[in-house]
Amino acid sequence: MTDTSPPALTDLLHAAVTAVGGVERPGQVAMAEAVAAAVDDTSHLLVQAGTGTGKSLGYLVPALAHGERVVVATATLALQRQLVERDLPRTVAALKPLLRREPQFAMLKGRSNYLCLHRLHEGVPQDDEEGLFDPFEAAAPTSKLGQDLLRMRDWADETETGDRDGLTPGVSDRAWGQVSVSSRECLGATKCAYGAECFAEAARERAKLADVVVTNHALLAIDAIEGTPVLPAHEVLIIDEGHELVSRVTGVATGELTPGSVNRAVKRAARLVNEKAADALLSAAEGFERVMELALPGRLEQIPEDLLYVLSALRDACRQVITALGDTRDKSVQDEDAVRKQALGAVENVHDVSERLVAASEYDVVWCDRHDRFGASLRIAPLNVSGLLREKLFTERSVVLTSATLKLGGDFNGVAASMGLSAEGTAGEGEARWKGIDVGSPFDYRKQGILYVARHLSAPGRDAGRADMLDELAELIEAAGGRTLGLFSSMRGAQAAAEAMRERLDHPVLLQGEETLGELIKAFGQDARTCLFGTLSLWQGVDVPGANCQLVVMDRIPFPRPDDPLMSARQKSVEEHGGNGFMAVAATHAALLMAQGAGRLIRASGDRGVVAVLDPRLATARYGGFLRASMPDLWYTTDRNQVRRSLAAIDASAKAASAEKATGKVPGTTAEKAAVTA
Repeated sequence: MTDTSPPALTDLLHAAVTAVGGVERPGQVAMAEAVAAAVDDTSHLLVQAGTGTGKSLGYLVPALAHGERVVVATATLALQRQLVERDLPRTVAALKPLLRREPQFAMLKGRSNYLCLHRLHEGVPQDDEEGLFDPFEAAAPTSKLGQDLLRMRDWADETETGDRDGLTPGVSDRAWGQVSVSSRECLGATKCAYGAECFAEAARERAKLADVVVTNHALLAIDAIEGTPVLPAHEVLIIDEGHELVSRVTGVATGELTPGSVNRAVKRAARLVNEKAADALLSAAEGFERVMELALPGRLEQIPEDLLYVLSALRDACRQVITALGDTRDKSVQDEDAVRKQALGAVENVHDVSERLVAASEYDVVWCDRHDRFGASLRIAPLNVSGLLREKLFTERSVVLTSATLKLGGDFNGVAASMGLSAEGTAGEGEARWKGIDVGSPFDYRKQGILYVARHLSAPGRDAGRADMLDELAELIEAAGGRTLGLFSSMRGAQAAAEAMRERLDHPVLLQGEETLGELIKAFGQDARTCLFGTLSLWQGVDVPGANCQLVVMDRIPFPRPDDPLMSARQKSVEEHGGNGFMAVAATHAALLMAQGAGRLIRASGDRGVVAVLDPRLATARYGGFLRASMPDLWYTTDRNQVRRSLAAIDASAKAASAEKATGKVPGTTAEKAAVTA
């Protein structure tokens, strides 16, 4: 008699781990079982899984075993590639005999991530294509932009997906903009001459047939915010890198208006509408540009009358142009439908943002930015996205969020609240039920690393060049023999420290912005004497296991800037509702970054090192305990001499291991003596 019972989850997980060449870990098993249970009873789950747990398989295996469609959303391109190119193919092959079926999987991104054949072959709006080619020698590019366009034309004949990530080496955003369109600019498959070959449409069709659809946080946010389904219907949503979700959704929900974007809309629409509508839009655009020339950066709790007047005029003129776009003014325009659609998309964007600005909802925050190169811009963002997430994500499906950093201050309630969920175990009738689990890490943090707080230093002020902090930094780097990742709360601070260390030390110091991030990280990982300094993207984007990263330094607690319009507005709102705005917003923001930054140190079971925080407030302030509880459980000290001895021992151990390897001896005996202990 044939056994028709479903295979045990542990058997499936064992097969998958074996297929990818991994090691089964207790935390991974606990995670898989928790995910399966949440999916079965349509509840929600927050899973903290430390580096090295193997969390991808911890959610993929129960997802594939479930049998219904699952959407997996990640924050980074690197993880999307890992899932689609490595983890899913091997896992599906390993589970096929056990499941007696072959689950299908697909990647789906926003339309602008795919090459548009219509745009490639028929050209771009005239205001975008100036300077690409020499008019006397059309085939010869006169710029880097033109060279990239020719390369992308060749690539279009080779690529099967049209996905920007498949183009190597990559191109600038400006170059990619020449061959891609937004959803608003797209003609639609039925109207486009290239609809049958469209890469974006093909990706959507593959997603409709897949059991697992891998996407990104941004597309997930668009699907939730815009109300028009972009993702196929699904029963289970898994959000990896869940600590990033709120900021990604906020980014998608943020509108921006600049004189440049308004002028591009004017140019695109001018030839296609009647003179009255075109003149009204041009006049409104000129008025907006004049007002923005004098605008000062900062939050606008009330929009000034002169700005409100020009925004109202801009909104009304856009509405008039949108109506008039049905009557093409210049019949000589080739490929009229595409040109009109592109103009309509640009004008609709200006209309929607200006209308939102004029409405001035109490649930939005408005501010002005000023950039040395790009000039002034007006921005509007939601004060809070928790209600949106609660309503759009946590209904009618099971949601699993996972990350190495979801517990802040010892529990999940802070992250849950940012997503509109009640405190754990308190959900009332009709509210989303959830639970949080921490499946731990395979690393023994207290034996592998030290958390050192330089309590003796002066507290940071506005000055980026703290003399005693720079002295401490130089001494730590010398003790570590280089091997230092410097995480700074501002680019100004990183630059000042790099300049000072280059003058004082013989160790090479790499600085973010002086080369592409990928090249900097590669160079850092290849030379043990090297230091790498930078800001926000380094706090979360560096994975250098081994001896070349044995000291991670944070110059100060990374609180949001006091003049950050959105963060300060959110903090004020919490306080007005009786909460602790500082802890709910500023401390939570800092805790997430510090947890991620500290996670750069221990990336493998043999790693040893120190996380040094050069901000005494982590030891002395009342909120210091909350921040430390959010970080990996490293051995804690404020003893500067102990830390220098430990760093010197780790450096000596690494050098000895390297020498043993170079001479062909079996490494390890010397390294084992350099335990990070008191």
